[in-house]
Amino acid sequence: MLATMRGDAQTAFAWMAYTLFVDAIDGTLARHFEVKRVMPTIDGARLDDCVDYFTYVVVPVFFVVQMGMLPAALVVPVTSLVLVASLFGFGRTDAKTEDHLFTGFPSYWNVVAFYLYVLEWPGWASALLLSMLAVGVFVPVRYVYPSRTTTLRPLTVGLGVGWAMALLWAIAHLEPRPKALATASLLYVLYYFGLSFVLTRRRATGRLS
Repeated sequence: MLATMRGDAQTAFAWMAYTLFVDAIDGTLARHFEVKRVMPTIDGARLDDCVDYFTYVVVPVFFVVQMGMLPAALVVPVTSLVLVASLFGFGRTDAKTEDHLFTGFPSYWNVVAFYLYVLEWPGWASALLLSMLAVGVFVPVRYVYPSRTTTLRPLTVGLGVGWAMALLWAIAHLEPRPKALATASLLYVLYYFGLSFVLTRRRATGRLS
């Protein structure tokens, strides 16, 4: 957030990428060091949700506002919609299903902020996309949990690693903004949404356990 206030988008995105890395290993570390045994009164899942809400929602929304990526008249309504929708998303008892899918649009706002910044969408288009995704939190589409959804997991993880490497390279070479690379990397995003919709359809028809 300090980097964002300084207008240093590269450092801000580097910190956002770091939080993704931490989120990927924190549960493993907690289990390895038996945190539940050492601190039995602490609910790790609840703590994780608190941290994730801040890093995946508050920080990227702050970035979007501070970088002037929304029309002034839409800043409050759009960001309020994102913040409140995500809050309800984290509060759902079925946020993660037993077959390892997310219910409703997951709070990937850091990724959204990255693409909006690099691709330099006009403010009205950014506001529209943010609003649509915020509404998507309440739409009962089941989204892929990349590291745990069993269907096509090797392919999803493999493509995800390549996508992550591309985004890290883009962050390291943020100016001039690597629009061609960012646009090409959207193929993985399309794959992610496509697989999520297919699995939602199969789940609704009873073909996905």
